[in-house]
Amino acid sequence: MNGILPLWKEKGMTSHDCVFKLRKILRTKKVGHTGTLDPQVEGVLPICIGQATRIAEYLTDAGKTYEAVVSIGRTTETEDAEGETVEQDISYKKVTKQQLLDALATLTGVIEQTPPMYSAVKVNGKRLYEYARKGETVERPSRKVTIYSLELLSDEEVYEGNEITFRIRIACSKGTYIRTLAVQIGEQLGYPAHMASLVRTASGTFSAKNCVTLKQVEESVNEDKINEIILPIEYALSSYPFIEITQSIEKQILNGQILPIHALLKENDKIVFSKGDKALAVYVPHPSKEGLMKPEKMFPELS
Repeated sequence: MNGILPLWKEKGMTSHDCVFKLRKILRTKKVGHTGTLDPQVEGVLPICIGQATRIAEYLTDAGKTYEAVVSIGRTTETEDAEGETVEQDISYKKVTKQQLLDALATLTGVIEQTPPMYSAVKVNGKRLYEYARKGETVERPSRKVTIYSLELLSDEEVYEGNEITFRIRIACSKGTYIRTLAVQIGEQLGYPAHMASLVRTASGTFSAKNCVTLKQVEESVNEDKINEIILPIEYALSSYPFIEITQSIEKQILNGQILPIHALLKENDKIVFSKGDKALAVYVPHPSKEGLMKPEKMFPELS
């Protein structure tokens, strides 16, 4: 069994919970997720099975799309609705749609974020949430992330009240903290804020419409239809150019040899060599030998 299972992670479960359950349902140990989703977050979580675990890092590194509800008026320890209140502003607020759009515009593009204390980022060998649970605070390294688009989904012209909420859609790079982004939006508006809820609607080439629940996976196994919902490795690699191998280089590709660089690697960071639409290897520019390319991933069992 090799391929990608586009799972819809439900609220209340960790990503590791999903992997544990799928190993039992699919009766295989070679199962891995492609990027942690917090228990209170639901959404798209591609699961790699068999040889597809070799490309899990590609899916983890791929861009993500989220829909979030931002709440203005209160910050929390965790920057989401689960945490204890840190700061609260109970004043009556009035924010126009244009003010919101302006705030979102300032946070579009390459921005800097400081990971929340309740996060899995490691500092001095320990995860930040380990420090936070002990009441300790450590210096957190800031990071640059890319917000490709930041769209206001709510359509009111004026948002007013003691607490203001609105919905946004975010397309972003790996490493973006949406709860931190919610706090940053509040800062642009001059108020404390937190992320009230979050749904991941896409991860790389996988979207909500592709996804199945754990219950549906179990039903598919019982009905012997699991192959109908597991997508091939090639689907996950579809954003890279595919090159059908010729007989002259087939042996070198299958042996994972270093070769003269392909012209397509001047425009792309990866290319996929295939045979009969089946991926055989992913090649990348050689890191130290100019004009050459080397295999980054091999899929000999798929050939």
